[in-house]
Amino acid sequence: MIQILILGSGGREHALAWKIAQSPHCSRLFIAPGNAGTVLAGENVALDVNNFDALAEFVLKHQVDLILVGPEEPLVRGIGDYFASRPELKGVMLVGPRQAGAMLEGSKAFAKAFMQRHGIPTAAYGSFTRESVEEGKAFLASMAAPYVLKADGLAAGKGVIICSTLEEATQTLEEMLLQDMFGQASATVVVEEFLRGIELSAFAITDGYSYRMLPSAKDYKRVGEHDTGPNTGGMGAVSPVPFASKEFIDKVEQRIVKPTIAGLQQEGIPYCGFLFFGLMNVNGDPYVIEYNVRLGDPETEAIVPLIESDLVSLLVAAAKGTLHNQGIDISPLHAATVVLVSGGYPGAFQKGFAVSGLGQAKGSLLFYAGLKGEGSQPLTSGGRVLAITSLAHSLEDALASTYKNAGVVDYMGKYYRRDIGKDLI
Repeated sequence: MIQILILGSGGREHALAWKIAQSPHCSRLFIAPGNAGTVLAGENVALDVNNFDALAEFVLKHQVDLILVGPEEPLVRGIGDYFASRPELKGVMLVGPRQAGAMLEGSKAFAKAFMQRHGIPTAAYGSFTRESVEEGKAFLASMAAPYVLKADGLAAGKGVIICSTLEEATQTLEEMLLQDMFGQASATVVVEEFLRGIELSAFAITDGYSYRMLPSAKDYKRVGEHDTGPNTGGMGAVSPVPFASKEFIDKVEQRIVKPTIAGLQQEGIPYCGFLFFGLMNVNGDPYVIEYNVRLGDPETEAIVPLIESDLVSLLVAAAKGTLHNQGIDISPLHAATVVLVSGGYPGAFQKGFAVSGLGQAKGSLLFYAGLKGEGSQPLTSGGRVLAITSLAHSLEDALASTYKNAGVVDYMGKYYRRDIGKDLI
């Protein structure tokens, strides 16, 4: 029996807490800082995920055995190295890469160069700074429209801009590099060729040597229906992806997952945790758009309910380097997740509205995100309020159940996309 601490406060962390709470191996579960949903699965702790000293003090005081890091920022800031460097914390298992491995997400330029070194299929690119802005413009001029510009650092999922004309791309490059559009995150900008295809995400858990594939997912980033409007943290997801056949996933494993893990080994980068591959299916061949070094949100709310195996056993095996001994069972069902957001999101929005109907939603899982307060009527406290997930034998049935409950739950200014998954049916 082990005591576990999950770091994070979103729908992803509620889904992980919900799953971990079912494990016979978990004796006590803490979530820092958590939300109104995670408290249904464990104990919320008012701690900042980036305050490593305070986290260490809590871990020692409460004899925490395993830490699962939800969001990317503590990983990129080096929480793994911090815990490894303190002798009294050496026995604590931490699921999440060290800072060197987290660079796969923390720096787009690092990730692209890594893929190039290890022959991993990805779009052609160039990397530019304030000093080389003119070279960046020349690189843009050598490419065909549309143009993809990415802030190198973390930009909360909003650092990618696709421009349809050379003039717009040139102006955007200047704004990112010379006017600090994304602050320090765009001190370096990666310019990429545009890949035409269908996006999806693949996920693996790894101990740095062995890995186990998790279900594939497709998420919907734009706020508006038919993928219009600004990017968000994610408006919904479906899993598995209907067009990600066994043959396609085999290509992902052979061309991307295995070379990534082998590349990390070759470069002496230890890696324990999740690998998230943002992919483009180009005529049946997978290309990497980006790496993330943790599970995605809202993809987690779709894929975690499909994992039939004990999640704690998988986490412990990843932390101890024994994943080769651990099987994984995935449900044959389909999952459909729709996110209810605050009116105005991802721009300015109001919060503090009472949420009704949570107890009346039947046949779906409700994963809380921007919800605070306890009892039967929490209040909205964020842009993404709630993720509703349903499982069924077909994607159509899963979507029908989810959308039925999206109508049952209510609050002032509620908005959600009504076309999640419809493009795949």
